Amino acid sequence: MNLAGVLLVALMLILISVMPVWPHTRHWGYLPSGVTATVVLVMLLPLLGGTI
Repeated sequence: MNLAGVLLVALMLILISVMPVWPHTRHWGYLPSGVTATVVLVMLLPLLGGTI
């Protein structure tokens, strides 16, 4: 598996983990999804640029 595949799997796991479906995570607000969106952008830009 190449690096892009590993990053894609990691992104999917991160996106699933920040979903506020458990009662103790409902008060976290937008912080987990905001951090995830930032990580996705940081990973997506080099991927689209062809450096990964």
